Amino acid sequence: MSKTVKQGLLIAALVILLDQISKIWLMDYLGVAGPDQRAAGFPVTGFFDIVGVWNKGVSFSLFSNHDGSGAWILSLVALVITGAMLVWLWRAQGLRLALGLGMVIGGALGNVIDRVRFGAVFDFLFFYYQQYSWPAFNIADTGISVGVGLLLIDSLLDSRRKG
Repeated sequence: MSKTVKQGLLIAALVILLDQISKIWLMDYLGVAGPDQRAAGFPVTGFFDIVGVWNKGVSFSLFSNHDGSGAWILSLVALVITGAMLVWLWRAQGLRLALGLGMVIGGALGNVIDRVRFGAVFDFLFFYYQQYSWPAFNIADTGISVGVGLLLIDSLLDSRRKG
């Protein structure tokens, strides 16, 4: 196993660990046991709150109105995509690409763990400004977003080197 693969897998494991620890701790702190419960949370700053909400769909709660099979279908799709990204990681060259892939893999698996355990994903980071707000998200979502950003940057920089 190459150094690049090890780095990507280490980042994936770190994202999963941070995601699951933060969710377990906050669910306990907020007194939320499962997707049938919602917590009011608490303000941290004038633009950021910790909340306790459940997302039964994908990003921004898309497809959240489907029956209970949705969590399993979304988990299966995420696992297939994760498998493809693991193949990509196995062939990857360069730290930036390995970090990006590792973050996406870790984030996807962190949310799959929630879907398998609870049938929904626990979100708790909520940013807003006056009447504008961003949907609540979690550490796994952050890993996916930052990872995709790294993949885009790597792709742009790689295309400039080749072209």
